[in-house]
Order: sequence, then structure tokens, then C-alpha cells
Amino acid sequence: MRTKSEKIREMMLPQLLLITVLGLTRTTVTGLPCTQMFPSQSAPSNVNSVTPSDVAVLSSIGLHMHSTELSMVVSRLTELMTLFNPGLVSPLSDETNLYAPQFVQHSTLVEQAKEVSLYLQNNQAVDMDRDWKLVLLFAQVDQLCACEQQQQVQSVIKAVVEEVDDALQLLHSQLKRTIVSVALWDGERGSFHHKMCRCTETHNEGEDRLQRAMLSHALQESLDELMVKKRWYYDRDDFTVIVQDAPFITDLTSVSSGKHLSKSASPETDKLMVQMWTNLLQPTSGQHNTEDNGKIIALPCPTEDRPFLRTEGNSPSYHHSDASPLLLPFTGTEMPCEDLSPSPSTPTSVHELRPGDIKVVAAVGDSLTAGNGIASSPNNVLDVLSQYRGLSWSIGGDENLTTVTTLPNILKHFNHNLTGYSVGKGKEQTPQAFLNQAVAGAKSKNIPTQVRALVARMKKDSRINFELDWKVITLFIGGNDICDHCYNSLLYSEENYIRNVRDSLDYLHKEMPRALVNLVEPLHIIPLREMHSDTSLKCPTWLVNILCPCVILPMPNSEALQKVEDINRNYQRLLHELVESGRYDTRSDFTVVVQPFFRRIVVPRLPDGRADRSFFSADCFHLSQKAQTLMARSLWNNMLEPLGNKTTIQNFTVDLDLKCPTKTSPFIRTYNNSNYIYGGPSPTPGPITNWGSDFSCVDIAPSDTVPTSVHKLRPADIKVVAALGDSTTAGTGAKAKNLFDLNKEYKGVSWSIGGDETLETVTTLPNILKKFNLFIKGFSRGQGSRQKFFNMAVSGAKSSDIALQVQALIKAIKENKEVNFEKDWKIVTIFVGGNDLCNYCIDQNNLSPKNYSHNLMLSLDMLYKEVPRLLVNVVTILQIDPLKSVMRNTLGCSLLQRTSCPCVINPAVNSPELEEIKQINREYQAEIEHLISGNRYEGKEDFAVVLQPFLHNSFIPYIGEGEVDSSFFSVDCFHISERAHAEMAIALWNNMLEPVGRKQNYNNFTYDRSKIHCPSEANPFIFTKINSLPSPPVTTTSPAPTIPVPRCPSSMPVWVPVIVGIVSLLAGIVFASCQRRKNKVEKAVEMKGTAF
Repeated sequence: MRTKSEKIREMMLPQLLLITVLGLTRTTVTGLPCTQMFPSQSAPSNVNSVTPSDVAVLSSIGLHMHSTELSMVVSRLTELMTLFNPGLVSPLSDETNLYAPQFVQHSTLVEQAKEVSLYLQNNQAVDMDRDWKLVLLFAQVDQLCACEQQQQVQSVIKAVVEEVDDALQLLHSQLKRTIVSVALWDGERGSFHHKMCRCTETHNEGEDRLQRAMLSHALQESLDELMVKKRWYYDRDDFTVIVQDAPFITDLTSVSSGKHLSKSASPETDKLMVQMWTNLLQPTSGQHNTEDNGKIIALPCPTEDRPFLRTEGNSPSYHHSDASPLLLPFTGTEMPCEDLSPSPSTPTSVHELRPGDIKVVAAVGDSLTAGNGIASSPNNVLDVLSQYRGLSWSIGGDENLTTVTTLPNILKHFNHNLTGYSVGKGKEQTPQAFLNQAVAGAKSKNIPTQVRALVARMKKDSRINFELDWKVITLFIGGNDICDHCYNSLLYSEENYIRNVRDSLDYLHKEMPRALVNLVEPLHIIPLREMHSDTSLKCPTWLVNILCPCVILPMPNSEALQKVEDINRNYQRLLHELVESGRYDTRSDFTVVVQPFFRRIVVPRLPDGRADRSFFSADCFHLSQKAQTLMARSLWNNMLEPLGNKTTIQNFTVDLDLKCPTKTSPFIRTYNNSNYIYGGPSPTPGPITNWGSDFSCVDIAPSDTVPTSVHKLRPADIKVVAALGDSTTAGTGAKAKNLFDLNKEYKGVSWSIGGDETLETVTTLPNILKKFNLFIKGFSRGQGSRQKFFNMAVSGAKSSDIALQVQALIKAIKENKEVNFEKDWKIVTIFVGGNDLCNYCIDQNNLSPKNYSHNLMLSLDMLYKEVPRLLVNVVTILQIDPLKSVMRNTLGCSLLQRTSCPCVINPAVNSPELEEIKQINREYQAEIEHLISGNRYEGKEDFAVVLQPFLHNSFIPYIGEGEVDSSFFSVDCFHISERAHAEMAIALWNNMLEPVGRKQNYNNFTYDRSKIHCPSEANPFIFTKINSLPSPPVTTTSPAPTIPVPRCPSSMPVWVPVIVGIVSLLAGIVFASCQRRKNKVEKAVEMKGTAF
């Protein structure tokens, strides 16, 4: 039977809902009414069991007379809370508002806490002993003032934390049945703040934003540490404190420009209210961003399993103090160069400039050159404000090259009297900054000012002969323009960007004799998003949302994100057009050279495939000394590479060696000494029209005589290709555009065996091999089975079916008149196991890891016994559980995926059933490693089996936070697309050219037409276990006799696997997430045939 209050609430609900929705300005609200909108049957006695409907009182502390926006947000929250309890008591709704300006103009948090306690005690509508109270306590960042010195910032933070602590202790002593939610508010910074904080008047916009963001983050962490220290003030069951996960920050366009906010409600008010409400509730899995293009706001609801207001007791959270410290990386570099001498006499031409001739170094740019956070410890975000100029990649001069890798420290080896570099820490005006005039937060519009300051410093310094000394200046700018482009596309337009750079270079060209300018392309910034899409990295994403909103905030596949990519690429392109105009080559002692190593970025990864946070500073935005070390090496190598042949990728996974000047090329490269002719504007890259690849290998000849040993097999010696497997190799759905095409087998584009068209348009293993031997046989073409040739793969096949495929393959090869069965070298690729895993829960006995291994052993034994001159690629089974994260809102993805792979897709996340599948998956990998690592197949000189492990630690490519890149999958979100086939072909080929024991065991599925590796003069053969050894041992073993495996009785009725198996089509490749199996199973004992 319903209580009176429930009846009243039911009557009022439509009206209240209408009032709240109408109050939201220019936005649409979804999510209301919630199903969990009624109070607990009996009033909860424990603070961890309080629902929104149980809250009888809502109060706020920390508002002041300038809190216009915050007052509106709290008012909106009050309206929302009234939906859950129409009898809610809130001072903000009273006629005599406790928080009107006359009450709070000079109030501290403690004074306001006293006022709240007194107000509640005197309010007859409040039962102090029985009513549950929610108190919002705001610490306002925009009221704080802290300038350059870190000690001053820490002092300010300490004072705020102590004031919050005092207020909380007072509330703890005065109030029963209370949850206090502490939050940072940073939303009303304008002229009022500048009056309070005069030192910010000297900051540029970027510096002010960086300072403010770091202050907010440091205060957030300090409050979190206070909660941990005080155990959330939870020494009795009816009181606790939580800290909201992120500060409340108003729209950056108004905040960064210092504009006053309107006194009327705005869409931003609604968003902040939703953020506050969301943070008050228990977090739920799969919680999504509440904003959709700024027009739809989804209000989350309490759920049946998570109905309470969040406390540390019912929803433990990650704490900053839990983070593990990272080991300091080695950041020195060995100098390999021997000829370090300068020119016999000082050159007069910049095109004859040797490294030893350089006397002065200088740099302009933003925080990456200023050195923000380079040496900051992983847990000290506040220290990112420190500018470690002595460690800066292009201009730092701390210590020497053995410990600190920078361009000046490299040049010191060529000229010990080099000058201009920065040392230590400090801002650009300090003496130790010297000719490092970069400014944190700078944009292209700030560079003309920087170059003028740079020239003035050079002219005044007695250590520099301005007219005669040769100078190298590095200009690197554009990242912050891209970060803010979406807020003012006119100010940060391509035209304004290149105009600012042109004005700066024009000034240097006019004023500075004997100079070479390194013009470094803006880095490709979108890969930074990955640091903030993987929550396991614990990056402060809300902080980077402040520093670089236009890159981090756009939704995946959105028009906004495409605009970021376009402006990034256009900035890069325009630098080339400017330099290639010849504008800066009008005299012999000055030139500008574009250094393009940042054009593409390869994100550094841990062995488990996740992004490596150690390359970033504590904020996951600025770069650490580890990254700056590689940047310095890349810049130096670019300087020695001729124009037209410069490295255009910064691969943070590769440990670069320094290049050296040579006798034939002793100079720093310019257009003149590179014999390079400016070609005018670079064409803008067009849309991707196919998934072909470029081929650059030079040594493509076969062996002088046909080899008799598989360990001396060159790619061009291969005459026949073949493949065995399931739907991945059959090409099922690879080019499907709709569900009707899904069952079609596009064998011609299959990664390991397809041969449609040429490598330039279709990337497959046979199309790569065609570059070495145009007359190779066996590859499949087109669609269906008419031209399958030696592609024996069958959709839905399990490991137990491979033996039949082997028999069919041997028969087909023997019957083919174009193949010399005895003498032609053959390569067979086997990839199977996904369907075994997908159906494991239905037939655990027959699909056990031991049986999986045994089935493959039977097949390999047959090939070993019957096929001469054969190399077998066995591709590791991937980790299949991340297939659950591949989804689209389509019928194919929602229905067919479940029926295709029921044992992986259907179990709930973290369920015992899914954990079992993961364990079995790992055992599959271990079993096949054990089988192939032995010497079972080493008894014949013309036969080898090689495990290709590129999928062992594979991961799913993402295009944004939590969203899989669907271009890798067919229309059912299960089979793989032609794009994925191309990536697998490249990965397989590259694995074949890597020695056993040193093969890449993870995938790198990023689009790049130039990823195909080449055989070298030193290593011309396809690698086997034998030729991977320094001195191949001689082995004479024969395969052990095989014993057939009897079929085990199924653990389920026979009709179950039949029904489920009807739709079972294995995709094979699921770019599995970043889980690593660190310790490989290595067994020295030869595996004998075993009965199961």
C-alpha cells in the first residue's frame, strides 16, 4: 500500500519533470523519470545505503557573491533532487536565501559551515536526528592566487585543504545522518580574479590556462589525500565525506578569454548540473558521456543494483596515492661519430655548414621546448609547471650527452665552445634560459614576439659574434593552435597560422646573418587521444580537457574530430609550401629546412599493448625526458638526412641511434647540398581508396641455385602458396556491404592466400611474394570457390577439420600440372582455433587445449611426412574475449555476433564463464608454442614449421574513448574487413622476416602504406628456428608416431552444438586488448604423440 508521500510524489512527478525539463536551456533531456525514485522502505541507518529519495535536506557551502553560475547549477540540482523527494528542504529555495551576497561576501568555509548547522537546527521542518542530509562543499579555484614559485602554489593549496578540513570537522561534530560532497569549482574567472591576482596580468592566455589547470589538479589530489588520511571522516555509520572526481569548469571559450558569464541559465549550466548529479550517484559500468553534440543531455538514473549515493564505502575509487612510481629511464646517448672536426676555415655558405662550425644554438616555441614537466615525477602533476629548460630536446644543455640527450649536447661533441643553450629551470626571461625563448602555452601568434626577443638577446650578449658566428635556430609551434582551433576557427585558421610563421621567419631572414633554421612540423596530435581512452592508464583526462579540448573532447568519427585531423595536416603542408617557395634562399648564408619527423606518430606501447605512460609527464600531455631523448635524436638525424629522403615518422617504440656526417656528406643538409629542387606546394592527401601497400625492397632476386635447405630459402625462391583455416582465411564477409553479402567468401583479398589485382591496391601475402616471383602459383582469386586454388580454408572450421584440409591440399597440389610437387618450394599458412574457443562451453571435452594442440600436430605430421620442400607458417591464436567490445547499433552486430561466438559473447563481463574462456585461450597459445618449440619437425632439411606470433598480444584498434574502429570489421562485427586482411598480411610478412625469439608479438594496425619490411643483404632468408641461431646445430630426429585421438563424449546433448553451430562463422582476428602473457611456455622435451 502506498504511503501518503508516495501518492503526493506520483501526482507531482509529471509537473516537476516538466518544470525541470523546461528549465534546461536549448537542450533536450533524456533519462527521466527514473525507475528508482522512491525512498527506502525503512530509513537507512548506514551512510552507505542512502538513496537520492532518502535525502530530506540539501545544503551548500562555499558560494560567494560572484558565484552566479554556481548558484544556478546548485539551483538546478535542487530541482532535480526534488523529483526524488518533493518535500526536500533546501536553503536555496527559501525566500530568505542564506547564501545571498550580504551573507557570504566575506564568509570563510568554516563560517558558512556554522551558518548551515545553525540554520538546520533552527528549522522546524528538519529532524536533525532522523533526516538524511546532503551538503555540497565547494572550494573555489577561481578565488585562489598563486604565481610562479611552486612553494607559493603549495602554500596556497595547503591553506585551502586546511580550511576544508576545519569545515568538515565542524560539520562532523554538529550534524548526524550527513553525506558531504566536496567539489572544486573553477567557473567564474574574470576581471574579479585578475584584481585579486595581479601576477596573472603578465601571463599570456596559454600560461594562465596551464597554471590554472595544474593548480586545480594539485588541489584535487590534495583533497583526495586528505580524505584518505582522514578515512573520509567515517568513524561512525551516519557520516562520511566524498570528493567529486573532477573539478567543475565552465566552457573554456568564456573562461580562457576572461569574459563575464551571463546571469541567465545557459547550456553550460545544464551540463555542469548533470556532471554534479552523475558524480553524486554510484558509478555504473559502461557509463557514457552525457553530452551529444551539445543538444541532448542524458540524465543518469540510480539503478537497481547501484541505487545509492556514492560513498567510499559502497564505491571504492582510485586514489592518486595508489599510483606506482615509474623507474627513471636511461636518457643518455652514445656518440658514434668519429669525424668531429669543423671546416678547415669558417664557411661562408650555409650549404657547406658542418656540425663543428655551429657556434650558437637557439629555439622558440611552446611548453614542449620550454621544458614543462620533463623531469617531473609520475605522481607530481603540479611540477609540470616547472620548466626544465636544461633538458629540452632542441635547446637544453644540462650535463652532457652521456646522461642528457639534447641537440646542444650532441653538438658539444663537435664544438666544445657551443653557446646559447639553456640550463636548469626557469622562465624565458631568466639568465639560465639564454636563447631558449619558448613560452609555455604559446601559439603561432606568439612566435613573432619570441623571435624578436631572441634576436635582441643575441645582439646584446658578449659571448656571441652576431655577424660571424654560425647559428642554428629550431622553431616548433602549432600544437596549442590545434588544441583551441574548434573554439575560434578564424583565429587559428590555416591562413593565420602560416602568416604568423612567415612573419617570424621573415624577421629572422632580415635580421640574422649566418643562420640555419630548423622548422619542425607540428606533431600529429590525434594519437594523444589514446592516452585518455584507456582508463587503466589513470591519466587525468579532465585536466587535459582543459589544456587541449579540441583534440580530446570530440566524439569518435565526428565531424569535429575530422576537422582536427584536417587542420593538423594542413598546418604541416603549409610549412612545406612556404619553404618550397624559395622565400628564404635569396642569399648564401641563410636557409630554412623543414624537419618532418613528427608528421606521423607511433604511440609507445607496453609489452601488453597498452600505451606506455612513461613517455609522458604526470599530466599525460607534456612529454617526459624519455620522449624528449628520442625527439632530440630524431631532430639530429633529420638534420643529416637529405631533403626528399627525410624520416617522416616519430616511432617512440624504436630506440634510435645517432647518424653521423660522412666524408661524402659532411654537411648539415639543405636543399642545395641535397641536390633538391623545390617542387612547389605539396598535394593534399586524398581519401583512402584501397588498402594496398607500397613496395620499396631492392634485393628481390632468388638464390643463384634452387636451395635444398629450407633455412636458406629466399622469398623469390617460393613457387607455391597455400593456406588452411577458417572463415578468416576463407575471406568471409571481407568486402560485404550488407547482410546479404555476409556469407560470401571474398577469397581474392584473403590476407594469407588472396591474389586479386596487385599489391598497390590489395595487400596480401601472395601479392607481396609476387614482387619477388611474378609466376607464383596457388593464390585464390575473386569470390566463391571457383578460383580458390590452394586456399583450402572453410568457414566455421575447427582445429579438428585441418587434417582433412591438409589431405585436400596435398591432393590438389599433386594434381596441378603447373606445380612440380617434388622440386617447387611451397609455403603454407595455418590459422585456426577461434571456432574452437567460440564453442568451447558447448563441447569442453573435444575442444580442450590438449586436443587443439593434438589436432594441429596431426596436420603438421601429415605435411612433414608427405610434402617436400615446405615451410609452414602457424599463426598464433589470438585472445578472443575483446570481441565483446566490438559493437554497432545494427541487426547484424547485435544478433549474428552472439550466434557466431556464443561462448565468448554471451557470458557477462567478469563472470566465471568468461574468465574460463580467457584461461582456455591462454592454454591454447601455450600448447601450440610447446608443440612448435620442440624439435619434432627438424629431421628434414627441406621442412620447417615457424610460429608467427604477431597476434599473441593483440589489441583492438580504437578511434576514441571506448569505441572500436569498425572499419576493421564486417557488417556483423565479427568477421574482419578487407582493411584488417591487409594489416594481417603485412604483420605476417614482417614476422617472416624477423628471427625466431625476436619476432614482434603484437599487432600495429595503423594505416601506413610503407610498413612492409624488406630482406637485407645480411639477412636474405625467411627466418626459421635454425637460421635464427648464431651457429645452426645439426639435428637428426624424425617425427614421433602419431596416435589417433578418440572422440570424447560431448558434455552437452548433441542437438545443442548443431543448433548453435549453424551460424558459427569465425572471424579469427579480434584485435585483442592489451593483455600480455609475459612468460612464454618453453619446454625442451620433445612432444610425443599422446592419446587423449
